[in-house]
Amino acid sequence: MNASAISVSSLRKTYREGTFRKRKVEALQGVTFDVQKGEIFGLLGPNGAGKTTLIKILLGIVRRSGGDAKVLGLTAGSLKMRSHVGYLPENHRIPQHLTGNTALEYYGALSGLSGQAIRQARPKVLEQVGLSKRAKSSVSGYSKGMLQRLGLAQAMLHDPDLIVLDEPTDGVDPVGRREIRQVLHRLKQEGKTVFLNSHLLQETELVSDRVAILNRGRLQKVATVDELTNVETEVRFELCARTEAVEEAAKPFAERIAVVAEPSSAGTSAKAAVSDQADIDLLVDAWRAAGISIVSLSRAKATLEDAFIALIGSAEKNSDAQTSDSAEEAVEIDDDLFEDEKPA
Repeated sequence: MNASAISVSSLRKTYREGTFRKRKVEALQGVTFDVQKGEIFGLLGPNGAGKTTLIKILLGIVRRSGGDAKVLGLTAGSLKMRSHVGYLPENHRIPQHLTGNTALEYYGALSGLSGQAIRQARPKVLEQVGLSKRAKSSVSGYSKGMLQRLGLAQAMLHDPDLIVLDEPTDGVDPVGRREIRQVLHRLKQEGKTVFLNSHLLQETELVSDRVAILNRGRLQKVATVDELTNVETEVRFELCARTEAVEEAAKPFAERIAVVAEPSSAGTSAKAAVSDQADIDLLVDAWRAAGISIVSLSRAKATLEDAFIALIGSAEKNSDAQTSDSAEEAVEIDDDLFEDEKPA
């Protein structure tokens, strides 16, 4: 049995723009990754990275230009596949004349559910998203956060195996975001797969098992949140000594370890950029040899936002370098073409 809820292989999408549709835009360039069943998977990337295009291909809204995409072992976008997928789009709109109850009747019918099945499932999903008490209220009086939670309820109504959420916590207050996180964790406990696209990196970090990072249509990395954030390159020390003494003892390692020290209530706070445990041992040994007491030592853990910015920044630098190299090469070619016209 296939353990992948989503399987994407060498996926490409090319759009054509311009008056005569001559200009090509590579929205996705050979993207490959798998989403395992039962996990919460986050899709990250800056604006224009190709995230929305990828989701639309998975749901059958947009056709791929090349490669392959499977959802729950079925061809992405097929009618059979769609019956097993729940979807909350970004900036979704619910008709204002509906109530919470009738909105779910409307969306449930679109999913092919009978009236009886809708009435049986509706109380549970409304309770899960915290809207039981507003089920009979008109959605015209709902806040943005309540509308998002109702949208999540309609995505869950037909008990899908995979739930695709596009910016589910957009406009939701902190209490509402916590409630949505709790719903996502319960869905995971029930064996459901959640595919989450969000620009709120802190929220993604709190709920995702793994994430994929896209940039300019290319997949930069797929990893667990722990793998991305456990980049412990900075260690913080609290030392019982004057700042000058701390700096003096660390001076022999200045070329290898960057240490920034400043006065604190304990004496001195120091931050050290280290490569490995050996660097930490060197500093500890040097300070102890100088008679300096170490009050505390802690490793600074990167956030998902730190890791995201570092990856995107590195990708942008590489892209700019390649563009520069291509431009220089083009100039050299042009010079060669017109070599006979150069003055003697």
